Amino acid sequence: MHASTETLSIREAPALAKVREMVMGCMQCGTCSASCPNAFAMDYTPRQLWRLLLLGQEQEVLGSKTIYLCSSCYTCTVRCPRGLPLTEAMHALKRLAWERLPQTRSRAAFYQAFVEHIRIYGRVQESALMARYFAKSRDPRLPLSFTAAGLRLLRKGKLHVPDASHKGMLKRVVDAAMPKEGRT
Repeated sequence: MHASTETLSIREAPALAKVREMVMGCMQCGTCSASCPNAFAMDYTPRQLWRLLLLGQEQEVLGSKTIYLCSSCYTCTVRCPRGLPLTEAMHALKRLAWERLPQTRSRAAFYQAFVEHIRIYGRVQESALMARYFAKSRDPRLPLSFTAAGLRLLRKGKLHVPDASHKGMLKRVVDAAMPKEGRT
């Protein structure tokens, strides 16, 4: 799903200009895309996203699910031959999409629910994560769209009762990463 043009007026946004400066030196070598472990699931590879951003296609960039699939592994940043801060640029784009495009908040709600869940429990517990995601999305229709998948997982024994044995194990890691994303 991509953002519609009437919901976005960001050309004047200084935050977006700052992100564009971050990737201005991109020479489209594709090292970031080849290094990204999640590129296969993205609607635009990181290389394509930087190109769209430099071409002024802000609606496509901020409406893309690519920015929410970045796992912040920093591989793209480490391998970029120009030393561009690509992971920081993804973080900035996430913040801008949240602020500017209400229709992308469902993706942001999942991202926030996932990070909070890892922070608290130290691992993903599917049923509790989805309950948190549904609560954050504030869309009563959303749980219904997952009914078929939930029933399949339940039949195969893939949904488990939340386990507190790993509680708090990753809290320090998540807390250290949050300021890098501009979050507290």
